[in-house]
Amino acid sequence: MADDRFRDAEVIRRILADTSVWAVIGLGGDPERAAYDVAAFLQAHGKRIIPIHPRAAEVLGEQGYTNLADVPAEIDIDVVDVFRRSSEAGKSVDDAITRGARAVWLQLGVVDAAAAERAAAAGLDVVMDTCPKIEWPRHGPT
Repeated sequence: MADDRFRDAEVIRRILADTSVWAVIGLGGDPERAAYDVAAFLQAHGKRIIPIHPRAAEVLGEQGYTNLADVPAEIDIDVVDVFRRSSEAGKSVDDAITRGARAVWLQLGVVDAAAAERAAAAGLDVVMDTCPKIEWPRHGPT
């Protein structure tokens, strides 16, 4: 269970309402995976998704990249959405900080308190252990 500081309703509301580009770490082309479902949901709600996956496939009509550093600099990434094991999430969070993202969102079941603290200390909004698709009905734009 994540620290409730990282499930603050106002932060969730701000991220859902005031962001446009979401880099989705772990998004591949398998429509049966949660990352695909959530990315499709975000797209349907006006967000641009950037797939980040070792195979760098095109997903949901968007060019994929093997890692965050490979995304062209002219693409401003607002949110890095992490679909990785908790033990691997810290690298994605550190990459988000380096990249200059405005927020990191660690998905449902992804908990790395130290990484969340690093992101918060760097000035990023942080959400951990929940899902934007779950939060949208309560906190998303109407």
